[in-house]
Amino acid sequence: MATDRLDTDRVDAAPAEGTEDLEAFRMRARAWLADNMPPLQETLTPHQLMLQDEMGTRARELQRILFDGGFAGLCFPKEYGGQGLTRAHQAAFTHESAPYEMPLVLNVPTFSILAPTLLDFGTEEQKRAHIPKIISGEEMWVQFLSEPSGGSDLASLVTRATRDGDVFILNGSKIWSSGAFRADYALCLARTEWHVPKHRGLTCFIVKIHQPGIEVQQIKMVNGSSEFCQEFFDDVAIPAENVVGEVNDGWTVATRLLYHERDAVGGGSPYTSGVFGGRGEHGSGRTDLIDLARATGRTGDSHVRQLVAESRANDLVGAQLISRVTKGISTGKFPGPAGSLHRLYAATNAERHQDIALELAGAGAGAWAEGDLAGEKGIEFLSRQSGSLGGGSNEMQRNIISERILGMPREYAADKDKPFDEVRHNASPSRPR
Repeated sequence: MATDRLDTDRVDAAPAEGTEDLEAFRMRARAWLADNMPPLQETLTPHQLMLQDEMGTRARELQRILFDGGFAGLCFPKEYGGQGLTRAHQAAFTHESAPYEMPLVLNVPTFSILAPTLLDFGTEEQKRAHIPKIISGEEMWVQFLSEPSGGSDLASLVTRATRDGDVFILNGSKIWSSGAFRADYALCLARTEWHVPKHRGLTCFIVKIHQPGIEVQQIKMVNGSSEFCQEFFDDVAIPAENVVGEVNDGWTVATRLLYHERDAVGGGSPYTSGVFGGRGEHGSGRTDLIDLARATGRTGDSHVRQLVAESRANDLVGAQLISRVTKGISTGKFPGPAGSLHRLYAATNAERHQDIALELAGAGAGAWAEGDLAGEKGIEFLSRQSGSLGGGSNEMQRNIISERILGMPREYAADKDKPFDEVRHNASPSRPR
């Protein structure tokens, strides 16, 4: 574990003036966690606990404990209820909190994507109204971006928000919104101007989810999960004061939101609390493959040992990549889109991890007794591709890397600079009955 600790100390290890010494903070956090946070059950992984806490009720309770103890929102500004500490402090706390039950369901997208976007573009009133409640666990947030007719082209969205005095009237549909059924608020991107090119007519709004005119439908996936949702908006009135950023400049807000999403999915966000899903640094496994090898009686197999070692090496490379890219962006040596580097690596590494787990599980991944670890890996494999979609697909990340980091020519776009109402696009589908 000493190597892990050195890794966490490499990011922003020099505290700002007046900031608590990192080692003193680590010792204080260790003692507080032991006295206040429930230990993880040996028979359940953090991922399984998240599935049990479908509505996030337990996560909110745990977050409140962290908040009351002064360990919530470590990297959020003090004026909005955070602790104003560094990435290194958060990394140290994450390391120390690994043996304890943590409010992981709040990590994505509430803490790591939407709260940072609100910090970047929200008005002072918006930030003071919502950030403290997010940090205390009172509010959960989700993003309303993708649409049934949009595919991977987010800027082609057709959900509309029409100005009517002091409000905007929202109509349309969003889809693949993770956890919308349990969330309180959303950042919603909608079209407010149709006579300009597609990127220039969008506006971002704060939307209260559970109100008249909004219907949330859960989507059952092949692995039995109903985490994803589709939302339908029928004449939903949004106060003009809920605009985030500028009217018709929502693409600027969305671009930053996607930056935070890639950072979160890639494992580089400083705003998360605890280890997501119980899977080591930046989302790849450390001990689960060893447990699987033991459960299947294959620890003596040299090929199995090689596969486990490969996964561990991939994790270490990913951790160093996060550290290098994060530092490069913060110092200006790397452009902001460099976040796609560790986002792409995290996705491909997670896919490789799932492939290795399936190979180790063997036939047990296809037919198993209840509680069989090999069977659990078979179920997890059904979601193998999910990590390659958040924040944009792997193909989109490669485009970003080639065009915005390496300076290669952009792909041809037939609708470039054309007013959106002159571009042929898919119609929004009707609501299923």
